[in-house]
Amino acid sequence: MEGMSIALQSAEILAIDTPHSRNSALYRLTKQLLQKHHKKVRPVHDWTVATTVHLDVLVHAVLDVDAQNQKLKTSIWYQEVWDDEFLSWNPSMFDEIREISLPLSDIWAPDIIINELVDVEGSPDLPYVYVNSSGTIRNSKPMQVVTTCSLETYAFPFDIQNCSLTFSSILHTVEDVNLAFLRSREDIKQDKKEFLNDSEWELLSVSSTYNILQSSAGDFAQIQFNVVIRRRPLVYIVSLLIPSIFLMLVDLGSFYLPPTCRARIMFKTSVLVGYTVFRVNMSDEMPRSAVSTPLIGVFFTVCMAFLVISLFKSILLVKLLYDERNSGQERPLFCLQGDTDVDGPRVDPRAQLAGVPEPICREHLAPTGTLEEVWFQLKSISTYFQTWDQSDQQEVKWLALLERFDRLLFQAYTIMLGLYAITLCSLWALWGSSWRLRAG
Repeated sequence: MEGMSIALQSAEILAIDTPHSRNSALYRLTKQLLQKHHKKVRPVHDWTVATTVHLDVLVHAVLDVDAQNQKLKTSIWYQEVWDDEFLSWNPSMFDEIREISLPLSDIWAPDIIINELVDVEGSPDLPYVYVNSSGTIRNSKPMQVVTTCSLETYAFPFDIQNCSLTFSSILHTVEDVNLAFLRSREDIKQDKKEFLNDSEWELLSVSSTYNILQSSAGDFAQIQFNVVIRRRPLVYIVSLLIPSIFLMLVDLGSFYLPPTCRARIMFKTSVLVGYTVFRVNMSDEMPRSAVSTPLIGVFFTVCMAFLVISLFKSILLVKLLYDERNSGQERPLFCLQGDTDVDGPRVDPRAQLAGVPEPICREHLAPTGTLEEVWFQLKSISTYFQTWDQSDQQEVKWLALLERFDRLLFQAYTIMLGLYAITLCSLWALWGSSWRLRAG
């Protein structure tokens, strides 16, 4: 067929260059076909008979998936075939010419459009179509189409997208222009030999359906091709999922540090900075959509909230302990007669054990020698230590309460991390099952 087309094109060039070009069979045939052809009239002898247009689509590549604007850019090979009852001839009368090329602008063509079409980018304008001796016209052309598509990104990077290309006549009802499949639906669904598999997206299937759209203007025939694609997740597993799990495990390990350790605050602050930097980098790689949010983004934000709550709890604990110890140090000082020695004031042994040096006496009292004064001093010391014990008990209560809250936060964090891992494994399993269905 290609050799015949090349020969015909060569014959056209020779017809221009030779002086007998007007006597060539190709020239006479083209002149006869187009001389009385009316391109503004549907090419049927009986106007009650509908013109059937056979359609076919081959998906060549997925060029861009814009989740933010809900657009899909694909490269397809589009083909439409219909019969023109006024463009037929007897090949024996024209040197056995059975197929020629004619300008598309000189013949009638169906007004088939893509309903989801937003823009046609980089599509070449092919001005010719092929016509055979029986009047069958074949119009084939490559197209780069930008169409609207409802893109769901919650399963990113294991997402599977289903976008449709709906072809229909813009003006002619089904009584005038009907649509049909050029190939069988099963062949269309399984045909992926022309698809470029070296991109981020993988073609699973191209299913097709025929239906009639009923409206107030009439009934219109439609053919819908459902392009099912899925993302290859390996690059996102390595650059997003594994680092995020490692960061969450490091944050989870910080709960094993003592709650009263101030280094825990510094450690969690460093982890929070790591979360922030990673979140900025992750937002650049994740698809942005106003319709749905990637599930891993939600989990990451929740874990970051747990980190902030834990950090705030550690800061509150250190603040309470600091206040308790400061209030415990502001106690009245009591003196006992003869309570000093040559080296200076004595230090209470219980105060040394508590880590707070408490001088018992810094000034000398006049000796009284009465038992009442001794009893008063002993009572004052007893009151002081009771107050100190109450302060220690209050500190223990705060520690117990915050440790209980820390344990609860740790359990919630562990559950969230487990749900995160189970969800990722489930999405990966669904992604793998779609691959097995495709292979089957």
